Amino acid sequence: MSCPGRLVRERLDPVVNPGGISSHVHTIFGGSAFGLLMDYDQTQQSKCSSCTIKEDLSNQYTPQLYYRAENGSFITVPVVGNGDDSDAGMAVYYLQRPGPGEKVENLLAFPSGFRMLTGNMWKRNFTGGLDAKAVSFNCVGVNQPETNAMPNYSCPHGLRAQIFFPICWNGQDLDSPDHRSHMSYFNGTEYNTGVCPSTHPKHMISLFYEVLYDTNRFKYMWYDVPGRPAGSHPFVFSTGDATRYGFHADFVNGWDIDVLQRATTNCTSESGVVADCHEVTEFSYDECNACKLPPVVDEKVNGWLNALLGCNPVTYGPAQAQPVNCPTTPISAPVKNYVDFTTSRGWRYAGCASDRIVDRTLSGRQTYAADMTIKKCIGFCSGPGTAYAYAGVEYGKECFCGNQPFDASRAAQPGIYGNCAMKCTGNETETCGGPSALSLYQKCSGSCENYVFEQFP
Repeated sequence: MSCPGRLVRERLDPVVNPGGISSHVHTIFGGSAFGLLMDYDQTQQSKCSSCTIKEDLSNQYTPQLYYRAENGSFITVPVVGNGDDSDAGMAVYYLQRPGPGEKVENLLAFPSGFRMLTGNMWKRNFTGGLDAKAVSFNCVGVNQPETNAMPNYSCPHGLRAQIFFPICWNGQDLDSPDHRSHMSYFNGTEYNTGVCPSTHPKHMISLFYEVLYDTNRFKYMWYDVPGRPAGSHPFVFSTGDATRYGFHADFVNGWDIDVLQRATTNCTSESGVVADCHEVTEFSYDECNACKLPPVVDEKVNGWLNALLGCNPVTYGPAQAQPVNCPTTPISAPVKNYVDFTTSRGWRYAGCASDRIVDRTLSGRQTYAADMTIKKCIGFCSGPGTAYAYAGVEYGKECFCGNQPFDASRAAQPGIYGNCAMKCTGNETETCGGPSALSLYQKCSGSCENYVFEQFP
């Protein structure tokens, strides 16, 4: 299953830090009901998902990878294929791995309310054991074997981080105090195949994450890291982990349980393609990319940072990293990606609509400006002799005007934040759409008080 869109990137972790702020930044995927606190009923309130399967409203997240510059500053490493870092992607695999003498139909779906964590954020050396083997890196485009540490050479087609969750459940607990103990890897020496131990006898479907980081974009920016051997890589996870041994992942189950069980039993095509599984239906990639949440932790996450958020020092081990004291960062109201002109100008925000270059949603007049603002675009669309009902701003600087009817499938959907995240070229405090996404404003007919767009789920 592909997760082409990034739901949000911030310091939230409802598994480990419910109701509070995580010690490090996560990149979060899945259902739009994600929040500070999560239970199964909340997952089912999602209006969309950044992953493709509609019946799966789970949330998946991993620590963010950063490039550490020679001057000590940090910037996020995007995934391959998304150079401007406006989105992120990961692949989630649901694998039927029955043990010797077992049948696929005996594998269990995750129950409602189930959640788990795998990996240890504090680890900074290879400790052996199946949990350590279950985390690996693949340098794509280089004829080298997979490694358990982050490799010290550039990866032409990206660095793929891989993590395999434990498969065996104790059959009783939906979670545990450490979020791991209710699950176990197999008996024996293989983390992804075998027989479940007697303490955890319930064999579930296997869960595996992949994230392909575009580390190659920094290939000309390597330098001799102070205190490290020549040629050492300049990358670090948001936990401060420069080894990778502390890579970890979280899962909050939001599946329609019956659908997941049928898919586990029946979707055995060798192709592994979701379209070949007739038990599920899919969102389009555009729908996944439009499924976003505004951050609620009041801090800058993207762009160049002077330090890792959460006060995490860069550590190389081999000793385990230790928790650090850090000032508490406040939680704020969700950040609005629109300007409220209902009172001052009589226009209301109508959501983040989609657009196409060859067939514009708003087909009236258009302009662009290096100093574009929402006010400027509304003024352009409502001037003398140009009384359009809609004004839309796209790609930071492009303004479009139009009237109804336009394709209803392009209209903003209540409760969906949309792919409007680009700053206006004339005012960086305002949002002016995005790639093929319109920050759409509608002229009120009568009082604007009657027009309220439900932006958030």
